[in-house]
Amino acid sequence: MANIIPFKGIRPAKERAAKIAALPYDVYNRQEAKAVVAANPESFLAIDRAETNFSDSVDTYDEVVYQKAHDLLWQWVEEGRFVQDEKPCYYLYELTMDGRSQTGIVACASIDDYENEVIKKHENTRAEKEADRIHHVDSCNAQTGPIFLAYRSKSEIDELVEKIKQREALYDFVADDDVRHRVFLVDDEEEIALLRQAFAAMSEIYIADGHHRAASAVRVGQKRRKANPGYTGDEEFNYFLSVLFPDNQLMIMDYNRVVKDCNGMSDEELLGEVKNRFNIVRTGSQAIKPEKKGQFSMYLGKQWILCEIRPEDTSEDPVEGLDVSLLQNLLLDPVLGIQNPKTDAHIDFVGGIRGLRELERRCATDCKVAFAMYPTDIAELFAVADAGLLMPPKSTWFEPKLRSGLFIHEI
Repeated sequence: MANIIPFKGIRPAKERAAKIAALPYDVYNRQEAKAVVAANPESFLAIDRAETNFSDSVDTYDEVVYQKAHDLLWQWVEEGRFVQDEKPCYYLYELTMDGRSQTGIVACASIDDYENEVIKKHENTRAEKEADRIHHVDSCNAQTGPIFLAYRSKSEIDELVEKIKQREALYDFVADDDVRHRVFLVDDEEEIALLRQAFAAMSEIYIADGHHRAASAVRVGQKRRKANPGYTGDEEFNYFLSVLFPDNQLMIMDYNRVVKDCNGMSDEELLGEVKNRFNIVRTGSQAIKPEKKGQFSMYLGKQWILCEIRPEDTSEDPVEGLDVSLLQNLLLDPVLGIQNPKTDAHIDFVGGIRGLRELERRCATDCKVAFAMYPTDIAELFAVADAGLLMPPKSTWFEPKLRSGLFIHEI
């Protein structure tokens, strides 16, 4: 039973939403974040990445940075840049990119569900990455970036969502990357009850993206439980900010690989190894995109080669059967010597949003060979999580990205 509750959202004043909404904090390095805030001082990155308010001599993780995030957040609330709803509500968050829409329900998920694996994970987290967001959430006394959750679609939720979307939106704007964002308020008690009951009937919900943000929010909740031994479970620190999407609306893009060298082999020798291990479907000088599961494209020596994994090399195992695992186990490790793609400096990863031209560009600059993957399916992600297993690194790239600053959960 999933405990997904409404909350008193802190959100931008209507006229400020488009300026405040920002891409997630972790898609930028420090200099990129500084440039965004310099161009738009109202960007929520000024809070999410508060080091942008200081010179480079101040460490990103200095205590003054977290204090600045707290001070700016609550200053902006006091100034009226944000408003808070008077009663616990759900919100609908619709994102439209390239004509395709997905609509999630903004709510708070239970840290107990996270601990008890009602909310399922498919990725390990690293303590050093958690530490920054733990400090940020604790200092701000608020969760500022929603966790991207997914659930198996339910008709009763779909029907209610479509009904609510016929009303006037709280926000409706197109961001700089041409993604349209619409937000709707759900404050009707009957509708709130229906949504809460529908989620309560679910035995599993999945983290699609945001494992570190989720883990950090849970750690802060646990910390506050220890500091408040008489807690009841109803306190806001027992929940974390989330957006929950039905699986049938989600798009996972390819997450591609570029490799710095051929492990001492010539192009011809590497191509020979590939021909020995895979079926070659076709070749050409024009970019070739994989067409189905079990295919990948290799770019080598200004030529594209569409390859197919042989049936005898596939696997029914939820992890070992992933295309990214098969490429790793059949080629990247035994031929190119990349044993641990998470730590090996010879490999890099390129999100599918950047297109195949980016793979060609990388091979003309700092890499030797590139691999374009067929996207992992959401059902494959669910199967891995249901088995209690972990996805290989860089298996999924979700688009469009949720914006930070549109919803804040005070704890």
